[in-house]
Amino acid sequence: MVGNRRYGEVVSDMSPAESAARYVRVSGAFGSRVNGVRDWSMPTPCSEWNALDLLAHVVNTHLRVLSTSDGRPPDEVARTDALTAWPSVRASVLGAAVDPLLAGTQVITPFGSMPFAVLCGSLLCADTLVHTWDLARATGQDERLDARDVAAVHSMLEPLDEGMRLPGGFAAKLEPPPGADPQACLLAFCGRAP
Repeated sequence: MVGNRRYGEVVSDMSPAESAARYVRVSGAFGSRVNGVRDWSMPTPCSEWNALDLLAHVVNTHLRVLSTSDGRPPDEVARTDALTAWPSVRASVLGAAVDPLLAGTQVITPFGSMPFAVLCGSLLCADTLVHTWDLARATGQDERLDARDVAAVHSMLEPLDEGMRLPGGFAAKLEPPPGADPQACLLAFCGRAP
């Protein structure tokens, strides 16, 4: 599939160090929004989730990514345990992404084979970055995302386009507003009205 090949070309240039650095920034920004939530029942831009559901999704996505590094079936955290699980899950992913042996392990994804660290710096960061905005929007926090990560994630996701809109994936893309900045363009591409 052409879109997947283009995606592979975009992520093939990522080094494990670059991937880990992006993961640190993106997951740190998500974590700061987690720490700022006062009401976990707030509805999010993901119509089927409140803030706690969204956190459980992010935690469980991290656990699925972790499972690719060792081939074990992924664990799943109940939504009621997501808040306490987040710090350790983040630490586990980061530890694996910087481990010289695990970082370079080839893992299979729906979009092809790639080193584990690159999976963390690409697909996992894309999901976490967009959900950082979702959580911020839902809970009245700072919605600004790191400009470097916005540009990188948009570049990575564009070749996937309709392939990332499967059930359980991103919503249909929207037309960005006139004069939209790069963050608004990414959000519209991911089906969010900024």
